[in-house]
Amino acid sequence: MAGKNVVIFGPPGAGKGTQAVKLAELLNVPHISTGDMFRYHVKNDTELGITAKSYSDRGKLVPDDVTIAMVKERLGRDDAKEGFLLDGFPRSVPQAEALDGILADNATSLDCVVNIRVSEDEIRTRLAKRAAIEGRADDADPSIIQNRIDTYKSQSEPCLGYYKTKGRLRDINGIGTIGEVFDRVSEVFE
Repeated sequence: MAGKNVVIFGPPGAGKGTQAVKLAELLNVPHISTGDMFRYHVKNDTELGITAKSYSDRGKLVPDDVTIAMVKERLGRDDAKEGFLLDGFPRSVPQAEALDGILADNATSLDCVVNIRVSEDEIRTRLAKRAAIEGRADDADPSIIQNRIDTYKSQSEPCLGYYKTKGRLRDINGIGTIGEVFDRVSEVFE
């Protein structure tokens, strides 16, 4: 079985969130979503939350150092000592390098990166379905979808090469039902 320090990866609409919840339950580790972390810090008016909100209120991306500090704080909590599943981080090679540093400081390392692969056409189809079901306007606009795909390819996808050279990358075919994809993900941990 692969270790319990895991990152789940994939393009927008790949089903990361759905698979992350199921995988965290299988591994009995906390599902750590960067979106949830941001909401927690903003809601609780922490120093990191106030800083993050100052950027997001102006429509700007939260800088890496703030995001990295949130991840470091979260991975330092007791419930993450025996393992974790990161969802939404890292999103760039500098963030991946920072994660390795955080884990080294904690005398541990990342065990596995599960990459859920789907084609661009499948991404567009899934996001359009999600827009219809959940009413998410950002998933309905083709130009926004293309921008999200382009941003993923330019900023996030290079992480895959970073992790592949370290032998941590596990590519999973993301086409099929939720159960079929989860069966493939689960095989990594058998």
